[in-house]
Amino acid sequence: MHMTVVSLTKPVLHGYFRSSCSWRVRIAFALKGTEYDQVPVNLIKDGGQQLTEQYKTLNPMQQVPAVEIDGITLSQSLAVIQYIDETRPGPRLLPADPKARAQVRIISDLIASGIQPLQNLYVLQKIGAEKVQWAQHFITRGFQALEPILKQTSGKYCVGDEISMADICLVPQVYNAERFKVDVGQYPTIKRLNETLREIEAFKVSHPSCQPDTPEDLRA
Repeated sequence: MHMTVVSLTKPVLHGYFRSSCSWRVRIAFALKGTEYDQVPVNLIKDGGQQLTEQYKTLNPMQQVPAVEIDGITLSQSLAVIQYIDETRPGPRLLPADPKARAQVRIISDLIASGIQPLQNLYVLQKIGAEKVQWAQHFITRGFQALEPILKQTSGKYCVGDEISMADICLVPQVYNAERFKVDVGQYPTIKRLNETLREIEAFKVSHPSCQPDTPEDLRA
């Protein structure tokens, strides 16, 4: 098979160690066994490195991640994950079965659209003093919807017994919930799945505690 120079170049992930969207992409690369380079974008330092004109050319929304891959630049983590799935060998991140695939997308979208954006750094900076209660409210609201869905769809993992994009979205969101002191024990299915997934190597190596830009005091 003829390999182009473009496809031989390692993908570059512009991200932030604690960004759940960046973490999703790191998990996807790890599950596929795809090597990649990281360029840290510190969301706090210098007023936010994502707000520079230079970074804006990579991601006009001035968010992380931005991924340079196969000669193009992609943003929006779910789109990146699906591109990785469609272009890289290794385990499928979206099931072949249309019904299961729809379930994976429902769970992924619920987290990526219905929970995470409401407690990301940019929003919380705007909220100010009430930010913890705000984050807890929207995470709790999302988990109350997610728990009965996962109770129906889950096997060993979020949808059946194969790891999927839904699992990739779940673990970073539970990490955020714990950071904001949400009692995950109220959601037994979410808790069980998260505990199972955290033991898998791809989720361990991609964890925020062991990235190139992780501050010393937060390292595992």
